[in-house]
Amino acid sequence: MADPGNGADPVRRSVLLAGGGTAGHVNPLLALAEELRSRDPELRITVLGTAEGLEARLVPERGFTLAPVPRVPLPRRPSADLLRLPGRLRAAVRAAGSALDASGAQVVVGFGGYVSTPAYLAARRRGIPVVVHEQNARAGLANRLGARWAADVTVTFAGTRLRGAQLIGLPLRPEIATLLADLARDRPGTRAAAAAQLGLDPTLPTLVVTGGSLGAVSVNTAVASAAADLVAAGVQVLHLTGAGKAAAVRAVVDKLPGATTYHVREYLSEMQLALACADVVLGRSGAGTVCELTALGLPAVYVPLPVGNGEQRLNAAPAVAAGGGLLVADDDLTAAWLRTHLLPLLVGPDAAGLRDRMGAAAASVGVRDAAARLADLVEAHLPPAAKVGS
Repeated sequence: MADPGNGADPVRRSVLLAGGGTAGHVNPLLALAEELRSRDPELRITVLGTAEGLEARLVPERGFTLAPVPRVPLPRRPSADLLRLPGRLRAAVRAAGSALDASGAQVVVGFGGYVSTPAYLAARRRGIPVVVHEQNARAGLANRLGARWAADVTVTFAGTRLRGAQLIGLPLRPEIATLLADLARDRPGTRAAAAAQLGLDPTLPTLVVTGGSLGAVSVNTAVASAAADLVAAGVQVLHLTGAGKAAAVRAVVDKLPGATTYHVREYLSEMQLALACADVVLGRSGAGTVCELTALGLPAVYVPLPVGNGEQRLNAAPAVAAGGGLLVADDDLTAAWLRTHLLPLLVGPDAAGLRDRMGAAAASVGVRDAAARLADLVEAHLPPAAKVGS
């Protein structure tokens, strides 16, 4: 590094963030990027990602540089992909190394997924410190590898097994951080303004149903089967079905008399508006969903994805154990279950009290400053920022 005391310009501070493919990787990555940029607008931030994932659109939209690398999934069992892995991985590591060299990155932060493995390997070859963040309760293959030599390992949930892990929570999207501030300042006004944008009635008990951007057919089917009960009880529903999945729900709702309080949409890009109106949220228990709902102190019904390695059930476990949510298996989510367990949270003499207690319990396990915590660790591996006017 050049010595500023000798009249030379200091080396520009630079970080490389690696993660992509899914919102679970991209959202916390962007939250950290925004936090770092707010601290030092001159910091060079490069994002390593794929050309096909969400990051290909979201990273440039946020004003960050995307360095694409080939997508290299790590096979979990013997297959033809396993035979092709060495060649693919070498190409991805070369691409990651080129991005490191071009950016002059002094630290690499990985969020797991296809992109992080080549980033970790390229950084190790160059002696660049690595900071790992794992968002799920059960760590993925890439982060289990990177944690072996990382300078810092951070996790979202206390039960995640990674060597030397520090519990910091999940960096929240800027939209959620802003919503938290707005609710703290004026909760009724924030709810009313969001309801007006969505065409909802802010005075009605409101259920938000979501299966993520792709939706969840089983969740859609179960909630639609209870639509008559929800409407008759005076519950307002905002049902986000996922792309291409609204027709089946509308076919049920449109047959109900007076179902003007049951709102069906495929997708809502401004999800913070829905959360501002929600009294209860029903959906999957991806790490991002659980962390946002607990940070906001929202009661929830979690329906873990019934496939995979069971990580979604583990993600929801702390909130459920604290009393901030209900957990129901996908196969058990029926109209009868919803009548018995969900309706009492929305209507009835003690519904508001139940929600208040669940919301406080959810908030007790929520983390609101994870982006700042992670940024502190990253900055510890960077040279000091240049002083203004120096």
